[in-house]
Amino acid sequence: MKLLSPKTGESRPITDRVKESLFSVLYKYDLPNGKMVADLFCGVGSLGLEALSRGAEFVTFVEKNLKIITILEKNVEKAGFAKESKVVRADAFKIGATVDPLRRIAASEQKYDLIFVDPPYSTTRETKEGSPLSELLVILQEQLAPNGIAVVRTDRRTELLEQYGRLQIIEQRQWGTMAVTILQQKSR
Repeated sequence: MKLLSPKTGESRPITDRVKESLFSVLYKYDLPNGKMVADLFCGVGSLGLEALSRGAEFVTFVEKNLKIITILEKNVEKAGFAKESKVVRADAFKIGATVDPLRRIAASEQKYDLIFVDPPYSTTRETKEGSPLSELLVILQEQLAPNGIAVVRTDRRTELLEQYGRLQIIEQRQWGTMAVTILQQKSR
């Protein structure tokens, strides 16, 4: 299905070829079929909708741009996944993947098996402890199920730390100018 997208350059679409390659990697980890998924900085919903089309049980989409959310909601409806998803308007750097932005993050009962993290590249240039991306990954460790996976999309020149709290890099891939880093939640 061709997704609707903004007329301006407000999003960084991921190509079908890269999506196919990424989901081939995720299949090794038994994802996303039957799993709970969050798509942060989701834009028009490309990764979350792909997860739903591949059998994800539920996807929480988190996006802060109202114009983009309008397009996202149309894409979710067009794909027929309104009942299997929720759109949350919020800054993912502040709330992570919680379905209720007013609840404290740690109090969220929802645990995700897979979280896509696709922030604007300009916010991922700095990855050391205390950076916005680092702080977000620390938040996400409380929202991931045991052995849950976070997939972080960055510019290929961005170097992530080997570990953020209990999240540890298990795989890295590059496609063109983008890199994808897969981190897994390690047991306490």
